[in-house]
Parts: sequence; C-alpha cells; structure tokens
Amino acid sequence: MKKCRSCSKPATLHITEIQNGKAVAVHLCESCARDYLDDDNNAGTGDPGADLAAKLESLMAGTDEESQAACESCGITFAEFREQGRLGCPDCYQEFRTELTSLLENIHEDALHIGKRPARSAKVSDGQSRLMHLRHQQRVAIEQEDYEAAAKLRDEISAIENSLQNPESDADPDADDVR
Repeated sequence: MKKCRSCSKPATLHITEIQNGKAVAVHLCESCARDYLDDDNNAGTGDPGADLAAKLESLMAGTDEESQAACESCGITFAEFREQGRLGCPDCYQEFRTELTSLLENIHEDALHIGKRPARSAKVSDGQSRLMHLRHQQRVAIEQEDYEAAAKLRDEISAIENSLQNPESDADPDADDVR
C-alpha cells in the first residue's frame, strides 16, 4: 500500500500525470486529497488540467533537488533510476540510500526484507542460515589472520551442526537422565 506524499497515512488517491513525456505519480490520503481538491477548486483558473499540472508541480518541487543528485561512480541520477527502474552500479545503493528507503517504505510498508521460511522446518532453516553466516564470518576472520576468533566460530559452527544432525538432543537436554 502506498503512503501519502504529504503525510504518512495510506494513500487513497493516486494521480498519474504525463508532463513533457514523463509520468509523474502523486499519492495522497483522504484528508490531503480533500485539501488538494479544495485548493484546486478555489484556484478557479477554469482549466482543470492546468490546475492539476500546477498542483503536481508544486508537490513534486520538494523532490526535484533529490532527483538531480547523481551517483559519483556511474553518474546516474535518482530521476533516471525512477524512469528506468534500475540503478547504475552497487554504489548507487549508498548514494541514494535515503530516497530508496522512503521508496521501499511506500511500496512494501517497510525497508527491511525478512523473506519467507517454511513453517514446518523453521528451526532447520534458521540453523542453516545461521551456519552460512558463521562460515562467512569465519572466512573473514581467517583472511584477517584472526585465528582466535576463527577458532571460536569453528566451535560455534560445530555446535550448530551437531544440533541440526541430532534434533532430539536439542529438545530436552536432560532426556538421557530420565529412566
């Protein structure tokens, strides 16, 4: 669900205007849309298309400066990214971090991707993910010649591997004592 451009409520009015061959989208909540329409009606120029275009330009004026910032590595602007839908290089993610974060929040209602996990084997999936992360950390520690940290990571990896191979031993640590 899109968020209102003026506040952060869910948008209920979605306007797409073509200006100079470019599509401009404006998303407004109910109250901001009323204000928008009231302002539009009070302007009274007689040409609703011109009123709408003027209103869109005023709404977009705040983001024009952001759209002109260019990536230092590849030279792409945020406006070009919005047109193409693709960033130019990996450095663009850092260069346009604030714009991308707000864009992701508008599209997905959050900027953090968690993903999906199977409900049946969530523990195994979490363990596998943790193993992959720890193995990566161990490789980095070895490359940096931090052998003490690598040894601790090795021990943690072994413990997780053992718990994944013997899931019943994880369920009840005192299971062997019951007779």
